[in-house]
Amino acid sequence: MSVRIIASVIVRTLAPLALLLAYATAFGAAAFGLSVVAFDDHPGQLYRVWHAVAHGVAPWRWNDGWWAGYPELQFYPPALSYAGALLHHASLGRVSIEAAYQTLVWLAWMLPGVTTWALLTRVLGSGWLALPAAFVALTLSAGVASGVEGGVRTGMVAARLGWALLPLLALVLLRERGRKSRVSLPAAAVLALIVLTHPAHGPAAVAIVAVDTLAPRTDGRRRWVAAAGTLSLALALTAFWTLPLAARLSETRALAWGRFSPVEFLGSLLYHPALAALLLLALASFRLGRTPPERTLALVPWVAVAIVALDGAVLEPLGVRWLPADRLTDGAWLTFVLAAGVAIGRLLERIPARRHGLAAAASLAVVAAFVTLSWPSGTLMPWPRRGEWPTLAATVRGLRLDDLWAALGRAPAGRVLFVRSGIPLVYGTAWWRPHTHVTALAPLHTGRAILNGTFTHPSPIAALVYRGTADRAPITALAETLDGQSLFGRPLPALDDAVLRRYADPLRVSAIVALEDDAPALAILDGNARLTRLRVPRPFVAWARTPDAALPERVAADRWRLQVSGAPGQWVSTGIAYYPLWSASDGGSSLPTRRGALGDLELQIARPRATVELAYSPGPPEIAGVAVTAAALVSCAGVVVSRRAGGAARGRARG
Repeated sequence: MSVRIIASVIVRTLAPLALLLAYATAFGAAAFGLSVVAFDDHPGQLYRVWHAVAHGVAPWRWNDGWWAGYPELQFYPPALSYAGALLHHASLGRVSIEAAYQTLVWLAWMLPGVTTWALLTRVLGSGWLALPAAFVALTLSAGVASGVEGGVRTGMVAARLGWALLPLLALVLLRERGRKSRVSLPAAAVLALIVLTHPAHGPAAVAIVAVDTLAPRTDGRRRWVAAAGTLSLALALTAFWTLPLAARLSETRALAWGRFSPVEFLGSLLYHPALAALLLLALASFRLGRTPPERTLALVPWVAVAIVALDGAVLEPLGVRWLPADRLTDGAWLTFVLAAGVAIGRLLERIPARRHGLAAAASLAVVAAFVTLSWPSGTLMPWPRRGEWPTLAATVRGLRLDDLWAALGRAPAGRVLFVRSGIPLVYGTAWWRPHTHVTALAPLHTGRAILNGTFTHPSPIAALVYRGTADRAPITALAETLDGQSLFGRPLPALDDAVLRRYADPLRVSAIVALEDDAPALAILDGNARLTRLRVPRPFVAWARTPDAALPERVAADRWRLQVSGAPGQWVSTGIAYYPLWSASDGGSSLPTRRGALGDLELQIARPRATVELAYSPGPPEIAGVAVTAAALVSCAGVVVSRRAGGAARGRARG
């Protein structure tokens, strides 16, 4: 009898999971295998992992490689970079940074399917019933930034990892269902991890907690208090990042180039019949769902949609554009997959339970139906298309980037200004054609800081390069749409010597790199007496120049040295981006600092010639955030010890 039970468990649970993992492994091996993908944003995400390894995990640590410097992980969710650094350090360096990043890409690819399958298996009681929705969650692509196209191929890996944690949060809450009158430490931990991985999924996570709290009708007040405590604890656990993030929002720029349109959304349902099927099945889950967890999953999508509508219709018009509604739809779509999974499972349940072969065949038939529905529009990506996953090694070799790095190393000291954010990988003129931001890695291979050459970025200096001003308005244009068209808010043919003196000199630009396609528009640079052509490999063209002043020299992890000259009392640019954590001193005497017109750090000199020391250290918001998180961790440890002691005491009393 026990053998039959074990066999039944294997067939009902392990067999569908093994099938899902085998498929995911085959897809991953065909798409990217063990090679780092160079497509679109991947090189920049790899650079962020390197930043965490090289400069530490404090989110405010200065990245001087991009955009005249920026606290890279303070304004970008840090969990992905932390995970990569952890893998590298835990292996004592045996796992390279590239291998650590590739491991995370594999995890991001597979995790949405696994967490969706685990949740629905627990809810429905069978792995076969959960398999169709798990497959959809794994392969969902079109229109969803965290899907396969955006979250794996394009390189928004952090967004996909955070997306994959939403079913895990629902699973944790389900396991805690009998203890809802107290704060849930596991749920708080998963909530905190979602926020640190990608806060755009935070509203969907809150919707899951709220609906789960609504479900039972008894002990309502205590449950709401416990839910509020869980959310507060999660926020406290993230305070080391979120508190200074909130305090320093004026030092970044909202990326507001996305827009959620209800009309476009409804139109997409006609183009993507598989999405329409998910909506209809989610509606059916209200009737087909029988248990409290199933009814919870049926309601969550509509609460998530209400949050998206509130953000798009009310908050964004008021200027609150830090979590754009079009990104919030990602979480809503995954909750629709979960609700549809409930309906699919209950429909498949009508197959006799003992006939596992028939149940498996029916489950796979539903998978085939979704693939068929998505085939014309690409709603799902059931298999990677050949040639669309270029590797970093092949891209470096094909573009002769090693030769470019060597040439840039021979240019005068200073920053490299890339005219484009990326490099097209196919011929054409459309800005959205396949491309790579591989030049984001230039600081690692040349030792030179860069401007541009990366994806759309929220730093004030990036805004300056995109539009010619570092003001606090959101960045509303994708960097790729400007490639080959404009720089500093001016058409490329208008980059005369006056423009370069205004922008390139304060930012210490010593080399300008463009593509051969840009050469006709940049003919004006060949007539500039301060510029000389650099010998670089095709398809690049480059010019060298000598800046009027040198960049600060880094002498310690948080200290730089700079030679300045001028009249006493004069304000001079340091050539690095302004941030409130900077301070300057001359011979031990503090110097006033301010934000310059270009968003650069300026200081007021006291002597005609001096060696100034620049220091960068955390301020009150950063210290307070770490203190709050530390207190939350200590409290969690105390609660765990207390609960275990209480459980042991109750066990002895019963004994």
